[in-house]
Amino acid sequence: MLMNVLKQRAPVMASKRMSFQAFRFSSDAKNPTVFFDVSIGGKASGRLVFELRKDVVPKTAENFRQLCTGEAGVGQSGKPLHYKGSKFHRIIPNFMCQGGDFTHGTGVGGESIYGRKFPDENFTLKHEGTGLLSMANAGPNTNGSQFFITTVDCPWLDGAHTVFGELTEGHDVLKAMEAQGTSSGATRSAVVIEDCGELTE
Repeated sequence: MLMNVLKQRAPVMASKRMSFQAFRFSSDAKNPTVFFDVSIGGKASGRLVFELRKDVVPKTAENFRQLCTGEAGVGQSGKPLHYKGSKFHRIIPNFMCQGGDFTHGTGVGGESIYGRKFPDENFTLKHEGTGLLSMANAGPNTNGSQFFITTVDCPWLDGAHTVFGELTEGHDVLKAMEAQGTSSGATRSAVVIEDCGELTE
């Protein structure tokens, strides 16, 4: 079960860490931009727009991009490899919003475009800031389709979860999503990805 992201905050040793902002890409880099159109309780609630860090974690970014577009077709589970119609099954205020289980919707499923699971690519980007995209997992090298969006700094997750993107638009939508969470992670209302895809110029 993909529960590692839900570990209690543990004491964090002081260390030299590279922030997302310190790793900004050069002007000639072409990082993909993707979106989620989100509903809360069945009501359209706005759009989340993310920059995917293809320049740092290309394999992880490409997995997420294709799961947003649905271009990879049907997976080993027999379900479309697509986030459209899936929900955020676990939301904990002052922590994160977790989704991406499009096969079960409970946190026990999902799969990547590369097969059921794929290895950790690297841990270069750190969990510093709000709106960071990171892979949920069940331990080392168990990445699939589940992900989470941070709502606070989460340094205790560094070295265990791969950060691969950042929210660039829709922080108000993320706040509204976070408000639907509880300390157990159960959501007060359904938070659903009604549509998703890639934004191109």
